[in-house]
Amino acid sequence: MTIQERKTALVFGGARGIGAAAVRRLAKDGYDVAFTYVSRPDSAKSLMTEIEEGGRRAVSIQADSADAEAIRAAVAKTVDAFGLIDAIVVNAGILRLNTVEAVRLEELDLMIDVNIRGVFLSIQSAVPHMKDGGRVITIGSNTAERTGMAGTSVYQFSKAAVAAMVKGLALDLATRRITVNNIQPGPTNTDMNAGAIEMLSDRSPLKRVANPDEIAGMVSYLAGPDTSFMTGASLTIDGGWTL
Repeated sequence: MTIQERKTALVFGGARGIGAAAVRRLAKDGYDVAFTYVSRPDSAKSLMTEIEEGGRRAVSIQADSADAEAIRAAVAKTVDAFGLIDAIVVNAGILRLNTVEAVRLEELDLMIDVNIRGVFLSIQSAVPHMKDGGRVITIGSNTAERTGMAGTSVYQFSKAAVAAMVKGLALDLATRRITVNNIQPGPTNTDMNAGAIEMLSDRSPLKRVANPDEIAGMVSYLAGPDTSFMTGASLTIDGGWTL
């Protein structure tokens, strides 16, 4: 593959869980991949080594998605390393569970900063450096459609905001043929759900939670050529949780 034919992806929040699965799948699909992480530099380094040993180029970038300057710097480092970007995946997000009377202002602000503001800024920062016909993919949550349990109100409205956001962004970027779509996973076997897998599996119609690779498969689909006419959509993959 020549340099001109290389495909490049940037995954925000890509060192573990769904993000790491997306990095691996995009690399398998032929992308050179940059990804951000906040903590666990050892995990980021291990993933970068894995991708490079598989024959693709990889860059890990420490960047907090609550920090606007860090987001912009991550985009700049990606462009410096790889050139223009074909696809971005905005996976960075946080979950804090608390019922309304117990939600602290710091928790509220942090979830808004990462789950809403950070998503918008990641896309805003990246699109000037994206190729026409590129792909923007956000990782939302099926809680945008179904509450599921008490204590999730802030997380839920942040993910509903993402589902609404992609509709407007899709129109903004349509003239450049850049598609913007949102994946809404249900409970998935990640650190975020550690300790609750058995309970979540029991509540699922399929009696299990998702594997991160299954969500990454949806990322691959949305980044591929078969979805060039799909934009502004939210696709739920949750084993029937919202039925």
